[in-house]
Amino acid sequence: MRPYEVWAPFAAHRVEVEVDGIPHPLDRRPDRDGWWGGEAPEGDYAFRLDGGRPLPDPRSARQPHGPDGPSRAVDHAAFRWSHTGWRGRPLPGAVVYELHVGTFTARGTFDGAAEHLDHLVGLGVDFVELMPVCPFPGKHGWGYDGVSLWAVHEPYGGPEGLKRFVDAAHRAGLGVILDIVHNHLGPSGNHLPAFGPYFTDRHHTPWGSAINLDGPGSDDVRTYLIGSALSWLRDYRIDGLRLDAVHALADDRAVHFLEELSGEVEKLAAATNRPLFLIAESDLNTPHTTTPREAGGQGLDAQWSDDFHHALHAALTGESQGYYGDFARAPLAAVARTLTRGFFHDGTWSAFRGRRHGRPFAPAGAGHRLLGYLQTHDQIGNRALGDRISTTLTPGRLAAGAALVLTSPFTPMLFMGEEWGAATPWQYFTDHTDPDLAEAVRRGRRREFAEHGWRAEAVPDPQEPATVLRSVLDWTEPRRRPHAELLDWHRRLIRLRRERPELSDPDLGAVRVEFDEAARWLVVHRRPYRVAVNLGSGEAALPLGGEGREVVAAFGPAALDGPTVRLGADAVAVVLL
Repeated sequence: MRPYEVWAPFAAHRVEVEVDGIPHPLDRRPDRDGWWGGEAPEGDYAFRLDGGRPLPDPRSARQPHGPDGPSRAVDHAAFRWSHTGWRGRPLPGAVVYELHVGTFTARGTFDGAAEHLDHLVGLGVDFVELMPVCPFPGKHGWGYDGVSLWAVHEPYGGPEGLKRFVDAAHRAGLGVILDIVHNHLGPSGNHLPAFGPYFTDRHHTPWGSAINLDGPGSDDVRTYLIGSALSWLRDYRIDGLRLDAVHALADDRAVHFLEELSGEVEKLAAATNRPLFLIAESDLNTPHTTTPREAGGQGLDAQWSDDFHHALHAALTGESQGYYGDFARAPLAAVARTLTRGFFHDGTWSAFRGRRHGRPFAPAGAGHRLLGYLQTHDQIGNRALGDRISTTLTPGRLAAGAALVLTSPFTPMLFMGEEWGAATPWQYFTDHTDPDLAEAVRRGRRREFAEHGWRAEAVPDPQEPATVLRSVLDWTEPRRRPHAELLDWHRRLIRLRRERPELSDPDLGAVRVEFDEAARWLVVHRRPYRVAVNLGSGEAALPLGGEGREVVAAFGPAALDGPTVRLGADAVAVVLL
């Protein structure tokens, strides 16, 4: 026999746990409002509320038959960790590598991904950031439609597979970050509304009703979400969490959910004697997100910097549609502004939003609290064709972008395959088992891009198996030109960042940028170093602000000429004065 319990305040009369098809009644907990519990045999189980159909456990640790099937308990203590000496490492000073388990390799599993950890070690990154791994209907998907927030997607390898991956990563000296989604659940397989007030109509999000963080019953909802987060850090030994779209976490309580979560993570870090951290995806452009709690902030450790991405993307590609418009009017000035101020929109007018946006980033010395990147799953996969920036840029421009990311005052992040200029796209793919939902997603995506001039047949069908197959990395590319040269360039830059601390200094106030918008060149001053980039169509002499002593690294023609460095078109150099 084993204990079972569930928070089900919406059950009016009775709750049963059905174990291997046999129902067993549960009792109301007199000391815990809305909770039911009791003992029953071990086995696959589900809950019946007031005689209804069997539903999976909201806190299920495993869904072996998918998110609609019965749950299965997991004994986390039974896993034999081979690398027990891992004590973690803090985020400041690190380089992050984002990957999607299902398309990182042809196998599409944790074990398949673990086979390429030696590549990441050789690249020099410090953390692997896994896109969401919670269960969702079907086999393939980005993971942002997960519905069982305590469990692991079975096609990837389930709970044991995730633990094997984390164990192998730690054995290789790599930390692991997990992307989790608290702002919504997927449209199919979400059974939480049957149990209790997990959602509220008091707030609305792009996905519909908001998670109930501040209404009646929200204490248990917050406990549910925090418990899930702590389980990843404790039971799976994950080192940090990336929190998806925290601006959609509507919460009017005096203590915001993120503040409460960061406090609980800090307690777990102290208890386990490991540095644990939280990274936000936020569209708010406010330093409040990463300001310590004792200073009145929410206490998260870092946040993604889309401003830096948009500025860099506009500068390298010349694109000006949508949100790039704010940055494309003077893209090199936008790059300079983000490198020295953190946010581009820090109270400035945003034509894309039709209003002023953001407030100044602070403190200036905490640039590591912003993750800087040239590509992410969002910025590739949300394009009509899922085309990477490598399909339109020369290797020289890719190298220039890499240099500006990897010598920035931010915490740099790469998206899988970026380090070799992968030619494979990364497209939007789904595997919805509900045919009506599948058709709605297919039509919705094509309708969205039709508004921007795309023909419907040109937009990949998310449900088509070929769409996910096209998105799988080609691991033969790194051995071929020009991919091998780009991979070597990324390795050199990461090594320089580690060996020369001035190139990773997070003090925004110590960064100075000179640029010529018309001539299309830019020089970033990093104490005695200069990162010089020529995006012009011909050779240019870039001022160094002093006598150049050595070209430490270069991609493309580069030669010192006293206080200038002569660069060929689409060339970049790191110079020591």
